[in-house]
Order: sequence, then C-alpha cells, then structure tokens
Amino acid sequence: MNTLSTLFYISMAAWFLSEFLYKNMLKSGKEDQKNKDKSTLNILWLAIPFSIVSSIFISYKIHFPIAESSWILYLGEFLILTGIVFRYIIIRSLGKYFTVDVTIRQDHKIKKEGFYKYLRHPSYAFSLLTSLGLGLYLNNWLSLIFAFMPPFLAFAYRIKVEEQALIEQFGDEYLEYRKGTKKLIPFIY
Repeated sequence: MNTLSTLFYISMAAWFLSEFLYKNMLKSGKEDQKNKDKSTLNILWLAIPFSIVSSIFISYKIHFPIAESSWILYLGEFLILTGIVFRYIIIRSLGKYFTVDVTIRQDHKIKKEGFYKYLRHPSYAFSLLTSLGLGLYLNNWLSLIFAFMPPFLAFAYRIKVEEQALIEQFGDEYLEYRKGTKKLIPFIY
C-alpha cells in the first residue's frame, strides 16, 4: 500500500469518526425548539453512507475513468482533507449554535461573519466537498455521481427545512441575510 492510499484510508476513517462524534455529541437540548428537523438527520445518515459504499463498489466493478493519470487521486484526497478540516473549523466557530438536528436555540443569533459572510451553509458545503473528493479519488465518473448526488440531494432538502425554520424565527433579518449570500458555493449558488 502506498502513502496516498494509506492517507485515503486514514482520512475516510477520520471522516466517519468525526461525523459519528458530531451526531452523538452535538444534538439539541431539551429546551431547544427541535421539532423543526423533519427527519433530515436520518435522511443524511442514509444518503451519505449509501453514497460512500455505492461509489466505492462501483469503482471496483466498472471501469469508467475520469483521468488517465494519478493527479486526480491527489486532487480527490486534497478535497477530502480540506472538506473534513474546514467542516470541523466551521462547526467549532458556531459553538453552541451548531446541532446535528435542525434546531433553534433560545438565544440563537444569525452568524454573519467568517465563512457565513459568503455562504449560508458552509458546513454543508465542506461536507459536499469531501464527497466530491471521494468521487474524484475513486477516478470513476459513475462513482463521482454516486459519491456526490445522494448527499447533495439530502443537503438540498435539509437546507430547505433549515431555512424555513430560520425564516420563521428571524423573519426579515434572515431574508435580508439570504439576499446577500449564496447557499453552498461563494458567488455562484
């Protein structure tokens, strides 16, 4: 096993472990408005493991390369690591306001600085970057689709639910913030 594949396995383990810890340690509290989630957490926990397993399985069964040289593997691993690290940074920056379920805390405030100056959902964006990296690392067009699309669709649904909860809580303040930011890709989407 070469260094890159070792790094890939370590990063995949770190990705799974970090998400497992977030899910189990960063849930809403008893005093929070937690009836807002509408099963989005469960959908994510179905979509993301499905996408990982299916994309890896496809990469072993079907030869449909994106590139003929190894640069794609390095790019994929770089995106995986970038996604994991920056998602962690964003979660830490939100502090007590980050929960894995769609929740509005009693003293909740809209974060508008840092990554949130440009994106409304940077944590989701970096999670999707990790999925994109997986698809590129596997160097297979079908694997790329299966690595990225299920999480993207699950996050799209979650964003819709989350933004509705934020509009209900903050009204015009959130609508104004939404006008000046993008969902997932700075200046684009």
